Amino acid sequence: MASSRRLSNGRSPAVKQQRQITSFFTPGKNSISPSPNPNPSPSPKNETSTPQEKRKKPLLVIGPTTPTISAAKSYSGEVVGRRVRVFWPLDESWYEGCVRSFDEASGKHVVQYDDAEEETLVLGKERIEWVAEEEGSGGRLRRLRRKSGFCVMLAKDDKSSDEGVGEDDENDEDWGKGVEETSDEDLGGIGLEEEEKEEGLVMSRRAKGKSLESKKRKSRGAEVSGVVKKAKADGFGGAKSGAVKSVVFDKIDSNRGHASHGFDVSLSGDAAERFGGREAEKFRFLGERRKDANRRCPGDVNYDPRTLYLPHDFLKDLTGGQMGKFYELFEMDAHVGARELDLQYMKGEQPHCGFPEKNFSLNLEKLAKKGYRVLVIEQTETPEQLDLRRKEMGSKDKVVKREICAVVTRGTLTEGELLSTNPDSAYLMSVMERCQTPENQNEGVVIIGVCMVDVSTNRCLLGQFEDNMERQCLCSILSELRPVEIIKPSNVLSSETEGALIKHTRNPLINNLIPSLEFWDAEKTIAEVEKIYGQSLAEMKDDLMAESDGVETAGCLADILLKLVNSGENGSSALSAFGGCLYYLRQAFLDETILRFAKFEPLPCSGFINTCQKTYMTLDAAALENLEILENNKNGGPSGTLFAQLDHCVTAFGKRLLRGWISRPLYHKESIIDRQDAIAYFKDAAAQTPALQFRKELSRLSDMERLLARIFASSEARRNANKAIFYEDVGKKQLQEFITALQGCQTMAQACSSLSNILHSTDSKLLHHMLTPGKGLPDVQPVLKHFKDAFDWSDAVELGHIVPHEGADAEYDAACKSVLEIESTLTRHLKEQQRVLGDASINYVTVGKESYLLEVPESLRGSIPSDYELRSSKKGYFRYWTPEIKKLLTELSHAESEKESKLKSIMQRLIGHFSEYHPKWKQLVSTTAALDALISLAIASDYYEGPTCRPTITEIPCSGEVLPCLSAKCLGHPILGSDSLGKGSFIPNDVSIGGAEHANFILLTGPNMGGKSTLLRQVCLAVILAQLGADVPAESFELSPVDRIFVRMGARDHIMTGQSTFLTELTETASMLSSATVNSLVALDELGRGTSTSDGQAIAESVLDYFVHKVQCRGMFSTHYHRLAVDYEKDPKVSLCHMACQVGKGIEDVEEVTFLYRLTPGACPKSYGVNVARLAGIPQTVLQKAAAKSTEFEASYGKREYMSEGDLESHVKDDEISDCFMLKEHQTAQGFEEFCIPAVLHTMESHNVHAGRLKPP
Repeated sequence: MASSRRLSNGRSPAVKQQRQITSFFTPGKNSISPSPNPNPSPSPKNETSTPQEKRKKPLLVIGPTTPTISAAKSYSGEVVGRRVRVFWPLDESWYEGCVRSFDEASGKHVVQYDDAEEETLVLGKERIEWVAEEEGSGGRLRRLRRKSGFCVMLAKDDKSSDEGVGEDDENDEDWGKGVEETSDEDLGGIGLEEEEKEEGLVMSRRAKGKSLESKKRKSRGAEVSGVVKKAKADGFGGAKSGAVKSVVFDKIDSNRGHASHGFDVSLSGDAAERFGGREAEKFRFLGERRKDANRRCPGDVNYDPRTLYLPHDFLKDLTGGQMGKFYELFEMDAHVGARELDLQYMKGEQPHCGFPEKNFSLNLEKLAKKGYRVLVIEQTETPEQLDLRRKEMGSKDKVVKREICAVVTRGTLTEGELLSTNPDSAYLMSVMERCQTPENQNEGVVIIGVCMVDVSTNRCLLGQFEDNMERQCLCSILSELRPVEIIKPSNVLSSETEGALIKHTRNPLINNLIPSLEFWDAEKTIAEVEKIYGQSLAEMKDDLMAESDGVETAGCLADILLKLVNSGENGSSALSAFGGCLYYLRQAFLDETILRFAKFEPLPCSGFINTCQKTYMTLDAAALENLEILENNKNGGPSGTLFAQLDHCVTAFGKRLLRGWISRPLYHKESIIDRQDAIAYFKDAAAQTPALQFRKELSRLSDMERLLARIFASSEARRNANKAIFYEDVGKKQLQEFITALQGCQTMAQACSSLSNILHSTDSKLLHHMLTPGKGLPDVQPVLKHFKDAFDWSDAVELGHIVPHEGADAEYDAACKSVLEIESTLTRHLKEQQRVLGDASINYVTVGKESYLLEVPESLRGSIPSDYELRSSKKGYFRYWTPEIKKLLTELSHAESEKESKLKSIMQRLIGHFSEYHPKWKQLVSTTAALDALISLAIASDYYEGPTCRPTITEIPCSGEVLPCLSAKCLGHPILGSDSLGKGSFIPNDVSIGGAEHANFILLTGPNMGGKSTLLRQVCLAVILAQLGADVPAESFELSPVDRIFVRMGARDHIMTGQSTFLTELTETASMLSSATVNSLVALDELGRGTSTSDGQAIAESVLDYFVHKVQCRGMFSTHYHRLAVDYEKDPKVSLCHMACQVGKGIEDVEEVTFLYRLTPGACPKSYGVNVARLAGIPQTVLQKAAAKSTEFEASYGKREYMSEGDLESHVKDDEISDCFMLKEHQTAQGFEEFCIPAVLHTMESHNVHAGRLKPP
């Protein structure tokens, strides 16, 4: 071979990964070359063992003709113009080009390769193959495989880092290893596949006269033979530039449940005029001609919308464009950037826009919040590292490596300005479902597995539960946690579960994964976890116990997974849900971070937990929404909610914990009293000063929970992420976050320690546990002292880097010691030379870049040994290097380089060491959050109107002899106050339900707008406050703990799930009837108003009768069916009450009602609806007629006589039964049918009532 030939290309497989995504959007010429021998071998001695076989690449038969290797012979001018492949032994690769000329004098040919580089060769001495002409007509086409949606490419380039991004063709070492590997490990759901086309091979064509400087791309010979070259990534710059950084976006359609492909990017205005014609021509295959990877049209039953077939002409006509030091977007991505980020298009016919690196985080967050999936591709190699790689590997590559470093969506977003201002968790939810038994399949009873992950805080909730047809448990979880992104197996979930995901969420992103392959089952999930850790779950737990150092391990991965595995079928759905989530997080490069650092917690309703002793009160979706616990019904915000009233936390992580407490109030009497004691202590005057100081110190903290999660993630060697090269000062930002985390942990530890000094003045068991070091409060002072001694935190912030103190880092200390030892050896060598030469004045000097020069007086020149090297001189002196000095200087140079290297990486090692104590830091955050929430609840009582009290919690009744009670004196409203009603406007009431002396149900009547609904909500909120452990706005409050609150109020439908207003009302009622226990609290507001009076009244009375006499729970039932008051007048289990009012005569004798809002014994005779019509502004003439009609109806209603029972039976046919009772065929009302319909029919028979069958007066 020619000796002048430069070293071969040593492309890294990492570069390939980015190009698989970018090539679709790359506006450059293709560089697709035909393949030579399918099994080439660089050595005749090893024809059967090829590099291709070692890499297990697919053998692809391309083209109709098999080229042959030429024998040794001479060639002359007859081969000029022919295409030829030349084998380069150093690369073990074939490169294709064309013979351009022949020099007869030298016998050499000029071969121009496909990248326009020329080389002079003696063809007879080279290993060559001639390319048949017909091979140029065929080709392989690549198809873009999408797991979910529209890719938008953003690229960044640094002109100084490389010679040509446009030179970045697709011949990389790993191309051809398979789409599955790429999409699973690197692409996060996006990859490229190759497809054989009948026409043959696509030939390489490069644009001449462009600004790009084409260079030859080289790859291993086996790959050239086995795989078609990929399209050149000229879309990232055609000029001399490089260091591409990229971001890909998928737009996800949450309404359809999968990613939208985004090819319908509409243009308007100047953009439409500028690019419309070009895109209509270039992207014709995205319209009616669109096909999937298997060339199936959208109408085909097997059409796969996740893949796209790229035509031959599209790949062939890609062109280039220049870039700067920017993150940039091209083609349709540019339209997204212009529309969503208000970016400006750059010059040129190709859509192109971008922004500087400093704006990356903000724009990334904006796109993720708007529903895009963002793939971040970063430069992972410096130009210096590229040069070193070229020298060491014999590479001719001109482009630095680029790799996918992150995949960001709403559910995987970990930082950003908007995120920092919103403390609410952003959960990524994975859900799995299976039928419990074949017998229960028709009844809609299913087992649901759920995995909830908040990536920003490393919190994971995992469990499974049995759910009914209405999916009550699932709806409760969705209403409480509001996931922003959902992962589910394709075509597995039932329609009821799918409906719940729509009904009780706020437009989350939906990701459908292939069952088993992507959404793993329980067995594969465990296998993958054990594969990552390299040990079994039992071994993982044993190691964790040994390293726990007294820190609780209940939230570790191994502990909860072992419980699920040991539960068998009772844990399989939860494990599968975890597997689907783990697969998805793997695509986002977050799987190992979550596995290592997340705090795993069981779902409160998980079936594998011991439920013999209920821990929390259950608030289902209806209760959370009707009572406005977390979100208001106006706009879904926190204003006017119970959470907003109680939230006085000064930390973001305290707010998140308080939100969880409110969603799940306590149920055990002991737990409630323990929390009451802690809150009562902070209300004491003696504790207010320490509590105030505690809050003052914490108020300066950032969101430590999220900050620590980012620190932990940066310590994990996530694939590619830590190798990213940034041109802004990202290192300083990371250092700032690390020091902020250290200072925050120190602040939390000091604040908690200051509170522990007052433990002697309280008997609170909870506070004693939380503030005792080694128990609830981890002992972190030794760890903090280590980092305090390791380096000066203030100096590090000012300098922008860490200068470690001695003993801080063993590797840096070793490097420093090596330097010192060499310097000491040099000092000893100097003394030895002074002794040998007999002159103590001999010394070391430094001249320019040369150091440790032995400066010898001129008088001793004759005594200098011959092996001393003269380096310089001055008047009267000569300067030498001895062989020993030269040797030591080489060692010193290496030692100083090692020292510098260790200094640069010191921060990463310190962060890694810091993260080793992650259980202690997380426990410190949890304790601080709990103290913040307790103080917040203590403060909240100061904002109530009127008196407050500590509720008296009685024992939970264990037998029917003792009835649960609820008694309140002068009960106020925890939310409504002077700011909304005016000072003193709210009327408190005495309420007594249950117990030995009172009825267990209140039947509440009264005028419209009289305050009935407000009283129902008021009582329910007071019960929640009491079981939170907080004070209640009342003079006294006594309560037997409530296991569940059922609330049915308001009129609304769920059209998206096919439920009318009345059906929604009955469905919620059916849930109450089937799930209520004697310890439940039921609040029913005007049940039955969605149908005729007779039907509604019959249903209302039947439901009330069931609760009162069968369930025997506590409850309140407000109604305008006054007949119910007559029927229950003498029932001792029902207390008749009404909201008092005063009635007078207004204009033209129309009644005017003054509301007193006072709960009063007895029933109200009327509802005074005409008065509300007056308040609403109904015209006076209409009011007068309405009042007259009301009087007439009341008179006639009292005089009606019902048909005799015999007449009723003779006149009523089966098909004339009112529709409100024909619920048997509607599955969602099955519970209502089972429990309520028999009672309803019995009541109707007892009153001889049937809808529409009343005798006229």
